[in-house]
Amino acid sequence: MKNCILLLLAAWPHIGAGLPGQSEYNLSKGYTVTIHGTLSIHDWVETVGQVSGDMMAGRHTGGGLDVNSVRISMIVRSIKGDMGAVMDKKTYKALKADTDPEISFRLDAPVLVMPVGVKEKPVALVGHLTLAGVTRPATLWINYFAIAGDGIRFEGEQTVKMTDFGVKPPSALFGTLKAGPDITISFKTVFTIQQK
Repeated sequence: MKNCILLLLAAWPHIGAGLPGQSEYNLSKGYTVTIHGTLSIHDWVETVGQVSGDMMAGRHTGGGLDVNSVRISMIVRSIKGDMGAVMDKKTYKALKADTDPEISFRLDAPVLVMPVGVKEKPVALVGHLTLAGVTRPATLWINYFAIAGDGIRFEGEQTVKMTDFGVKPPSALFGTLKAGPDITISFKTVFTIQQK
């Protein structure tokens, strides 16, 4: 398994929107985005059905990727869990789906992502997450990165404390089932170059 080392390049002038060598990539179908959490009796998992995203990036001479921007958006009401429709509705209410229908992540600064062999240590994409109408700093941890043809494959996760975003963890059965405040968003995605 290839992994990568992440270097912040905010001060490097050769990376920027519209510069030569930069291409627009879009999130391809076939992605998997899941949300994992805990309940008072057992763990739970939800799947996000509708996700969109784009990225501006260019191939680096060392075999890596100059990433100028990343945007990912998830539709709250496309989330379906293993606890049934009642818990899904409680999730939508907790995440304020009526007023804030999307969860989104944006990269803060350009980065260079480079393969470094078989090391297992994950690396960080630092940005901001918007959840339930609240935007806070957040980090996407990349566990796997690979370039294959016109596709860029990323796998990783992001842990979020719901209470940091003003979200009260959902509960059911008169409070006997209570979700813990921490959730982990896991993703397997492929971005492909936009055809002009």
